[in-house]
Amino acid sequence: MNINEVIMKIYNSLTRRKEEFVPLEEGKVRMYACGITVSGEAHIGHAFQAIIYDVFRKFLEKKGYKVTYARNYTDVDDKIIARSRETGIPADKYAAMMIDKIDAVMKRADVDEPTLWLKATENIGNIISFIQGLIDGGHAYAAQNGDVYFDVDSFPAYGQLSGRSKEDMLDGVRVENDDEKKNPYDFALWKAAKPGEIAWDSPWGKGRPGWHIECSAMNRAAFGDQIDIHGGGRDLVFPHHENEIAQSEALTGKRFAKYWTHNGLIKVNGQKMSKSLGNSLLLGDLLDKYSSDALKFALLSGNYRNDINITDDLFPSAEAHLVRFYTLIDRAEKAFPDETGKAAEIDKKFDAAMEDDFNTALALSDLFGYFKEVARLLEANDPEARRITNQIRATYALLGLFKKDPASYLAQYGAKEEDVPAEVRAVADERFAARREKNWAKSDELREKLRAMGYAVKDSKEGYSLEKI
Repeated sequence: MNINEVIMKIYNSLTRRKEEFVPLEEGKVRMYACGITVSGEAHIGHAFQAIIYDVFRKFLEKKGYKVTYARNYTDVDDKIIARSRETGIPADKYAAMMIDKIDAVMKRADVDEPTLWLKATENIGNIISFIQGLIDGGHAYAAQNGDVYFDVDSFPAYGQLSGRSKEDMLDGVRVENDDEKKNPYDFALWKAAKPGEIAWDSPWGKGRPGWHIECSAMNRAAFGDQIDIHGGGRDLVFPHHENEIAQSEALTGKRFAKYWTHNGLIKVNGQKMSKSLGNSLLLGDLLDKYSSDALKFALLSGNYRNDINITDDLFPSAEAHLVRFYTLIDRAEKAFPDETGKAAEIDKKFDAAMEDDFNTALALSDLFGYFKEVARLLEANDPEARRITNQIRATYALLGLFKKDPASYLAQYGAKEEDVPAEVRAVADERFAARREKNWAKSDELREKLRAMGYAVKDSKEGYSLEKI
C-alpha cells in the first residue's frame, strides 16, 4: 500500500472534529497512550483502552506506517503508596508485583505489547531535568516545603483541550497546600517526601514526581518534543492531559501532540464503574468466563469514543454471536479443506470503515451479512463459503477475532450456549443486522418470524438474547 494513497480521518479531541491524518514525519507515526496506575489489578476499563490503541497501532501498520507505540505504567503515586502501607510490601516491590499480574492478564486477553514500555521510576532523572527546565523558563516554582508547582498563569493557552476557564479549573481538582501555591489551580510537579514514603534526591530535596509530569517527561525522552497521536480515556482530558499540554508546550514552545484521541468510559448497568460502588469488573474474572474474542467483539461493537454500558447480557450475547460464527467457519473448513482462496472485497470494505476514525462498529456489523452468506453457500455446497471465511479470518485478526482453532474454541465455549437451532440463530442474526441498519420494518418482521419459530428476542444496545416461548 502506498501511504500517499491512504486518506484516513481521526477525530481530534483538541479541535473537536475529524481531521485527515497527516503525521509529522512522512511514513512514521509516534503514538503514546496513557497506561495503568498499578495500584490494583487490571479491570475491564483498562482492557478497553489497551484494546483500542492496540487496534489503532495495528491498522496504521496495515496502512504502511512505521509505528512506534509507547504505553506507560504509573508505578509511583499516592494510591500505590497507600496500598504499600496496607499490605506491608515496599512500594517499588508492590508496583513490580502488580505489573507482572497486569502483563499476564493482558496476554490472556490477546493484547500485544507496545513498542515501548515506559515507567515513571525509570525516568526520575528525565523528570527532574524537565522540571528544572520549567523553573528556568519561568513556568514553575519551588515552594518552601520542597514541593514544585507549575505556574498556570505563565501559560495563557491553558484550557485549550478541555475548554475550561480559570473559574471552573478547580472543579474536580484536589487542592493541597494552598498556602504554598501562587494560585490554587497551580499543580504539583514534584512532591516533597513524607516520612516512610519512597523518595528520590532532587535539587529541591527528597521527593517524588507528580502524576502529570511523568507522561510529559517520558514522552520527551522517548520521542523528542512532538508526537503524532496521544491517547487515553476521556476521564483524563482534565486535568491530566490539559496539564501535559501545558508542561510540554511551555518547555519546548512546540505543539506537543498533533492529534488527541480519547476513548469512552465503562459503565456497569448504567452506573460508572468504580471500586467505591463495588462494581469493578476484573479482567481476569471475565476471562475465566468468556473468550478474549467475546470481550473484544463486545467492546469494539460501538464507537470507541462512546461509553460502554456493560449489562448482564453484553458478554453472553457477544459469545453467542461468536459461537455461531465459529461454527460456520468450522463447517466451511471441514467442507472445503483444500480451498485457499479469499474474498478481497471484504478486506477493502473493512479498510474503508477503519479509515473513518477507526470505525470498528461498522466493520463488525458487516460480519452478520457475511456469515449469513456463508450459511447459504454451505447449503449450496459452494466453495465460496470457505473463501469468505478465509478472508474473514485474515482481515478480522487485526481486531483480535477468529484467530483460535474453531474446534478448540467451540469445545470450550460452545457448550455454554443455549441449544438454539441454527435456522433460528440465523434469523436472529439477520434481525440484529437490520436493527444496526435502522431497518425497523424488517426488524419487526423478523421478530414475528422468531415468535412463530417459538423464540422471543430481548434486545440491548450491545446485542440480543433468545428465550424459548
